[in-house]
Amino acid sequence: MVIRTGRADLDFGGIRTEFGLPGEFPPAALAEAQAAVSRDIGSADREDATALPLVTIDPPGAKDLDQALLVQRVGSGFRVHYAIADLGVFVVPGGALDTEVRKRGQTLYLPDGNVPLHPPVLSEGAASLLPGQARPSVLWTFECGPDGEPVDVRVRRAVVRSTAQFDYETVQASFDAGTPHPSVEALPDFGRLRRERAAERGAVELQLPEQEIVPNGDGDWKLVVRPRADVDAWNAEISLLTGMSAARVMLDAKVGVLRTLPDADDGAVDALRRSAQALGVPWPDGVSPARLLAGLDPSRPESLALFVDATRLLRGAGYTAFNGEVPAVSTHAGLGAPYTHVTAPLRRLVDRFAAEVCLAVTAGREVPGWLTEALPLLPGLMGGSDALAGKVDRACLDQVEAWVLADRVGQEFEAVVLRADGNGADVFIPQPPVMSRCTGEDLPEGERIGVRLVEADPERRKVVFERL
Repeated sequence: MVIRTGRADLDFGGIRTEFGLPGEFPPAALAEAQAAVSRDIGSADREDATALPLVTIDPPGAKDLDQALLVQRVGSGFRVHYAIADLGVFVVPGGALDTEVRKRGQTLYLPDGNVPLHPPVLSEGAASLLPGQARPSVLWTFECGPDGEPVDVRVRRAVVRSTAQFDYETVQASFDAGTPHPSVEALPDFGRLRRERAAERGAVELQLPEQEIVPNGDGDWKLVVRPRADVDAWNAEISLLTGMSAARVMLDAKVGVLRTLPDADDGAVDALRRSAQALGVPWPDGVSPARLLAGLDPSRPESLALFVDATRLLRGAGYTAFNGEVPAVSTHAGLGAPYTHVTAPLRRLVDRFAAEVCLAVTAGREVPGWLTEALPLLPGLMGGSDALAGKVDRACLDQVEAWVLADRVGQEFEAVVLRADGNGADVFIPQPPVMSRCTGEDLPEGERIGVRLVEADPERRKVVFERL
């Protein structure tokens, strides 16, 4: 069913203005980016890896391609090559471009166009791992045993050439049909092993509906729930493996920047146990929260409610820079391991710096001064950028929800109660896929109820339901 928003000229200019999102890059930054395009990427210390049949997997139409992969079976184990776009060759430390991207922090994605971290001449051109093009990369190679755990890890600068650009749906369809591309034929087996290792570590995965705003074909917008195919999860495991390996490099060298999340306290776990009991979700003795959540059926209303409740286990995420000694909190509790961001440098600021630390350490070189000076600044820069990205994402969803429902006030819907409090509850409406507030007393968490839409205000981006 196509859901019209009512007008064909609806855009997100108001959100861009409200949050002060940047527009064009300063001339000096653009000039630096343009000059970097013609820079020679070949050098004696950059490996020629163009013979590797790497491929990319990204959303349809993506041009800012950060990663290319190759997964191979080697005996009873696996060899994984993971090439990451190398921004270090394009961005001069302390230059005009470096200054601007530090202000931006990350690429912001709005339905009517993104706000890029780097000028498109780099992010969608010379630095992007586009197919058939020789590109500078930071190349990670993992030699893994039959259990999927790495026994040897290498990272170095290289020149690579992706052989094909795929999207998730196409790759999933090839697996379902039994005709996968040779470069990813071993990905399912390796991905399943890595997911099993994640459950053993206590990694927490919340399988909540992922709302997505897409054009409806007539110039308006509609809301859909993006299904997460198996290939999404398998591909994500390669990125997580890289981030965990990079974190280990940093911790061994006692210098770097980590993505950290403190362990949930006993009170949070006890509260989740009470929620599971109230929702009628069995929690056998000896089963960890991670195992319990991984085994739930995300289509069931009580599962959705427990996933929302489980967000209490993932509070306090941040970035931790260190130099000289290991920080007190060095792990990411949601992953059950130390972790850092290194796999999306086209779209996220911290990844370029983290990659440079790993390259210096593994090559036996001293971490350069410009990098150690930048490390303490990154937690603040990324924390502010993450907060802004979260607000922009939520504002866009709120805006489209109000547009979609503006002419349906008074209509009745089925809803799942996610989290209740004294003033009502957060509810999920499956069709159209909306998460909003519902007024009413004693709303039953984890159950389906009937609701009526009482307000949908596009000006205030506000949607409210009431219980029937």
